Amino acid sequence: MIKRVISACFFIAISSVASEARPYRNLQAPGCNVTMPCDFSYSQTQRERAPRRSLQAYRATQMMVTDAGYTATTISVSGGDRVIGGRPAGCPSSFCGCGAALRVFGHIVPELNLAANWLRFPRTAPAPGMVAARRGHVFVLEQPLGGDMWMAYDANSGGHATRMHARSLRGYTVVNPRA
Repeated sequence: MIKRVISACFFIAISSVASEARPYRNLQAPGCNVTMPCDFSYSQTQRERAPRRSLQAYRATQMMVTDAGYTATTISVSGGDRVIGGRPAGCPSSFCGCGAALRVFGHIVPELNLAANWLRFPRTAPAPGMVAARRGHVFVLEQPLGGDMWMAYDANSGGHATRMHARSLRGYTVVNPRA
């Protein structure tokens, strides 16, 4: 009988202690968000959130766009980004590579649907028309904004949308798809 009373008292004492347990959250890389999705197929060892850098300097930007006849037009990109479409017809559900191929080559190149396959192209310096790639995401460089910031054509940039917005080249390898 005494064992049961001692066991019950022990159980009550243990269960009444306030715990400091918090749910485990695998924190995303600092640059990953709705407008820049990340592929987490690789293991992440970093568990602390790095401080985010603000894109406030790039929120109101003007960009020169040329059409096929090389006629330049200046457009204002307010809010830092502009949704220009969704998933292109014929592209898979993860369509950043497919969208970049459509932008660069004008047609779908099935081998380039996988973002990592863009890394097979030769490395180059950042320039308009070049592609920033890493395992998991790819986008096309359109216009320099200063430093490592570029206005980019970014297919599957979050929410199944294609955007024209400011992107950092940190973590990306710039390749020349026309070489």
